[in-house]
Parts: sequence; structure tokens; C-alpha cells
Amino acid sequence: MDDALDKAIRVFRESGYHATSIESLATGMGLASGSIYKAFKDKREVFIAALDRYIMLRNQQVRAVADTGKSGLRRLRDVLTFYVASSQGAEGQRGCLVVGTATQLATFDGEIAKRVSTVLKSNHAFLTTLIVRGQADGSIRQDLNASATAGLMVCMTQGMRVVGKTGSTIVKSSSLVNLALKLVS
Repeated sequence: MDDALDKAIRVFRESGYHATSIESLATGMGLASGSIYKAFKDKREVFIAALDRYIMLRNQQVRAVADTGKSGLRRLRDVLTFYVASSQGAEGQRGCLVVGTATQLATFDGEIAKRVSTVLKSNHAFLTTLIVRGQADGSIRQDLNASATAGLMVCMTQGMRVVGKTGSTIVKSSSLVNLALKLVS
């Protein structure tokens, strides 16, 4: 099931929800459409399962990047660098499933809107924790409002994912990360 959902994630990331059909999912997942309907009621149910898996996998990746035992500032730098890398090239053009969901579905589907809101709140809390850790170890300025700064970082990281989807080269190397870190150090 995980392998099939990983393939569905790719299809939804590349095409978006509305442009994805059961037929394109079947092709992308390497399954017959009947097999998809045996496992899921409809495309929306496949999407929700894929979105939940994507969120879980991305959270694991981001936390692994931050779990380096370094200062709070270094952990924040590593997370922001991960987002820059995720926003470039083929990976960037595939896009972020959470961002795509927020722009395509959250307005029309309350359940999906709650999932997106939960992810953004979780990202905010995680970044707040990194900033507070940096304040505690002296690597991040004490005078910052950790929550407000984390909010800015969430907006920045999600914006990078939008820009990356377009194939733009605006999101480059470490220049954005260095600029963001000047705000906190």
C-alpha cells in the first residue's frame, strides 16, 4: 500500500487534484482502476490517503534534517536549506502536495482544509521550537518573538515551494537562507 500511495503522491504533485483522473492514477500507480476502487471508494479517498502519507514522510524528512545535535541556529539553517533544495529542479517542479492542496481544495473541502491547517500549525510549532532552542543556546537573538518569526519562516518556506513549482530560478542556493538567518542572528 505504501508503494502505491508513494506513486499516487507523485501523480497528484505533478498534475494536481483536478487534473488527475482514476485512469492517470492507475497508470502512475501501476494498478488497474478496479484495484484502486477495491482499496478506495473514490479519487478523493486516494488523495486523502496520499496526502496523509506525504505529510508523514515530509515531517520525518524535515525532523531528520533538524536532528543534528547542533545549535538552534544551525538546525534552522539546515531546515531552510532543505526547503530551498526541495524547491529547485525537478523536485521543485513536482511541487508540494500541501501547497497544491491549499490552493486547489482547501477552499471547497472543510476536511481537507483542516488537514492543511494542521500541517501549517505543526510546521509553525516546529520552527518556533527551533527558534526557542536557539535563543536558549545563544545562537538566535533573545529579543525576537519566536512565534512571529516562525510564522514568517512558514510563509517563506511555503512560498519557496510555490515559486519552485513554476520552475523559476528565484529560489537559489543559500542566499535566501542567509538573508532569513540575518533576521534571527
